[in-house]
Amino acid sequence: MRIATWNVNSIRARLPNVLAWLEEAAPDVALLQELKTVEDGFPFPDIEDLGYNCAVAGQKTYNGVAVLSKSPIEIETKALPGDDGDDQARYLEAVTGGVRVAAIYLPNGNPAPGGKFDYKIAWMGRLVDRARELLRFEEAVVLGGDYNVCPTDADVHDPEGWAGDALCRPESRARFRELLWLGYTEAYRALHPDTPRAWTFWDYQGGAWRHDRGVRIDHLLLSPHAADRLVACEIDRGPRGGNKASDHTPVWCELED
Repeated sequence: MRIATWNVNSIRARLPNVLAWLEEAAPDVALLQELKTVEDGFPFPDIEDLGYNCAVAGQKTYNGVAVLSKSPIEIETKALPGDDGDDQARYLEAVTGGVRVAAIYLPNGNPAPGGKFDYKIAWMGRLVDRARELLRFEEAVVLGGDYNVCPTDADVHDPEGWAGDALCRPESRARFRELLWLGYTEAYRALHPDTPRAWTFWDYQGGAWRHDRGVRIDHLLLSPHAADRLVACEIDRGPRGGNKASDHTPVWCELED
């Protein structure tokens, strides 16, 4: 079973890219972020024509997440528990193909310090609480998405230059470690602990893609039951080099049956 995550940076603007990737990569499950559309604006027919079922938590102009699956999808929740007043579409949890998955678009948090950073850290605290609760089900869980966190200095091209950024601040990294300490496995580093320059995001500015100045902020976190089945995890750099590309590129993992 192949599960992928990708921040598409507008599903409507990147639809040709997304469709081409779905046809070529053919993941069993795809977790998408930053749709930038309400559910009614999501291109259900185009994606369903490729054999995918779709579950969407949308928002006008900003945010938005989706789960695409070749198997039926049972939606568990379209919002991260813990704050009934939070109306940002950043979390969608579902069960599909015998695996519980969540599409996650974690807040960026910049500028930091500030209100947006406070929201990020609080949101991550809620995610830790939900991740802890999910472990009680003792089932395969994959929490995939754009975490907007570089876990270590090895995950950013210029650690000194990025040190004050919300993606690299110690508070963000500490919250991310909390998820791992619960018992989750970060799939890519589990199989590629020492691979350098394993970026998943390159800014549009300053020739970042051309000069390979990136960061690794897109992650797949696996519960113990899912980690026991992990056989592969790779970063697919191909889509980032395409025409009108998203600034992120997909990451996928494979779980044996």
